[in-house]
This record gives sequence, C-alpha cells and structure tokens, in this order.
Amino acid sequence: MGGMNYHIEIQFQDGISGLARIRRQNATSPPPDLRAYIMRSEVATLQFLSKTKVPVPQVFDYSPDDENPIGVGYIQMEKMPGHSLRWSLLSTEQRKKVMSQLADIYIELQRFSFDLMGSLDQPGTERVGFFARESLTDYKDSRMVLMGPFASSREYHIASIKLTMDLIMREECFTPRAIEAYLVYRFLLDTVSKKRLCPRTDDGRLYLKHADSKGDHILIDDEYNLTGIVDWEWAYTAAKSAAFNSPVMLLPVADFYNGENQLGEDELVFAQLLEDKGRADLAGVVREGQILHRLEFCCGYDLADWEGLSWRKKKALN
Repeated sequence: MGGMNYHIEIQFQDGISGLARIRRQNATSPPPDLRAYIMRSEVATLQFLSKTKVPVPQVFDYSPDDENPIGVGYIQMEKMPGHSLRWSLLSTEQRKKVMSQLADIYIELQRFSFDLMGSLDQPGTERVGFFARESLTDYKDSRMVLMGPFASSREYHIASIKLTMDLIMREECFTPRAIEAYLVYRFLLDTVSKKRLCPRTDDGRLYLKHADSKGDHILIDDEYNLTGIVDWEWAYTAAKSAAFNSPVMLLPVADFYNGENQLGEDELVFAQLLEDKGRADLAGVVREGQILHRLEFCCGYDLADWEGLSWRKKKALN
C-alpha cells in the first residue's frame, strides 16, 4: 500500500506475475470523475513510455471507474523486478552508478517533445490535455474544472497560483492564516508574471516529467542496476528547465531548508555525468535549477511554519 494506491500481486499459472493497481478511497480521495481521469492519464503515459527505452511496467488492462465486474477501478500491469531505491543508504559509488543510469533516462526522455504543457489524457494517443492532478483541479457547482493545457510554463505557474488564491478567498485552504497566505501567493504571482525564470535553458518545447522525484519511484536490483521507474500518476509535460532539473532526492536537505542556494555534491556529480555523456545542455539545466526548486517549495509550503516560510522566501527568491 502506498500513499495513494493499493497494489495486489497476481500470480498466473504460467509463472508470470502482475499487479492490480487500485486507487485508495478514503476521506481525502478525489471524486470519482477526477479519479477516473487521473487513471486514464497514467495509462496513456505508460503506453507512451512503452515505446521508449524508459523501463516502465506494461499495461495489460484497465478500467477507470467502478462500473466493472471487479467493483473498483484498476490498472492491471506488469510487476517490475527490483526494490524501491533508498537514496540515503547508498555509498558514494553506488549513488554515482544510479545517477549515471538516471542521466541516460533524462537523455532518452529529451528525445520526445510536446507542444503543450499538461498531462497525456487519452490511452492509445500522445495527446496532451488537462493536468491530471487533484491540487490543480477545482470544483464549481459540483462540476469538475480541470486546468490546462498551457503553451508555456509561465501560463501554468500563473494559473496554478491564481487557483490557490481563489481557494484562499473561498476559505477552502490556509484558513488559519488566510491573509498571510494570500500575500505570499500574491508575491509569487508578481514574481512569475514579471520574470522569465530560466531564460538560458528552455528551448520552447515541453517534455514528459515524473511528478515525484524523492527516489522511491525508482526500482533497483542488488547490484544497483535500475530495473524500473513506476508510479507515473500525475505525470505531465514541462519546460526543459523543469523536466530535467535535478531530482529532489539529490538536494542537500539541511542546506536547502536553511536557505542555501549552492548545488549539493550529488547535484554536481549528476550534472558532470550528463556533461560527460555529451549533454552539456541538460547539465546546464541541473546547474541552474535552484530557483525552480525554490518556487515549487514556496508554492507547496506548510504555512504552519510561517516564520520559516517568510525567511526562506525572501532569501531564495530575491
């Protein structure tokens, strides 16, 4: 059981193992129409990736809603070998081996670009549609209102921040400190409206990005060979500067939370690996990626730590 889904192993008589991926249903689960849309997007993403060299599970069958003989929506998929990466337990050499393989994944994903920023939304196609994510979805008069797709990351950031500001005004989020929260997001809106955040690394195209880069979405074997990348729920297309920024797992956590903007040792190694593989452009994305990490950090910060947010916002974005 993960944070969002159950996984039930299916053992077939011929020895093949599969997984049934079923979305958890509880008080925080999205409504059925959004849940179905997110599942269709994940299926479309996995089907697209199956045409690339990125190791992802094959989809055998799916049903996005509960109206089926099983009684729940599901994705029936291949069970990938390996176990979840635990980055903090790896030695320097082990980390370098994993990062080298991850650099190859970046290079492979950079071969495929898109015209719009959003999520793949129709299985069997490569169409980019609305974002398939709860935090980017609104409901008005019980009607689902999805966000996107967008032509640029600036349009996306502006729309995302405005949605949060609207939710604050409607007293649907940050209610304990609504005024302070609104001012924070007003500041962020002014910042992204006036500045182009990564002018030297973006190329006008959009690339597929995994929505979670903490590391547990990466599967490895006992020799630290990368065997799979899973959990493509919420995946979306993003500008080059965001799609190929360093994974969160590489950030020096203590320094980052203290407001330091220097690259960590793992980030420097990852950038050098990309450069050694002939991709100085992707190495440049990693080396100039701090401001986007900061922006995402501020947009999703817990306002219970008001003093921490205020200080880090000023230090990071000035």
